[in-house]
Amino acid sequence: MSKYKIIYVMGVSGSGKSTVGVMVAKALSYTFYDGDDYHPEANIKKMSNGEPLNDDDRQGWLKSLNQLAHENRQSGAVIVCSALKEKYRTTLKNGLDKSCVFIYLEGNLETISERLKQRTDHFMPKELLVSQFEALEPPKEAITISITNTPEKIVTHALQFLKN
Repeated sequence: MSKYKIIYVMGVSGSGKSTVGVMVAKALSYTFYDGDDYHPEANIKKMSNGEPLNDDDRQGWLKSLNQLAHENRQSGAVIVCSALKEKYRTTLKNGLDKSCVFIYLEGNLETISERLKQRTDHFMPKELLVSQFEALEPPKEAITISITNTPEKIVTHALQFLKN
């Protein structure tokens, strides 16, 4: 059992957030939420047109994910979202004290670009990946795991940390 009831899985597009998030949620019997499902239509349209979101675009979305976390604080949830900047993570963990943690899936532009070339089912154009890396402020306080590991190894490492 984890002492953390809210687990955010973060990283740039193509880092494996959903795959890892689903596996961690299943292992902990927590509910899984894909943060992309909570983007307002205007954000999805903007990204689909190849336009990066700005801080104002993200603010309402981040607050809705924080609200979702509060609603699941007792039962536990794994929520995946990019959480690229420290101020975004501050919004996401607002009011959650020490009951939440971030798992940062770390990878480089080359590796993730190759992954995105294989994807056809996502609204995020591959061209926006560079802008995500430019915006990324790697977290100082997170479980940081390289995406060069298999999803199973990533989850095993994350669960070891979460259960201790």
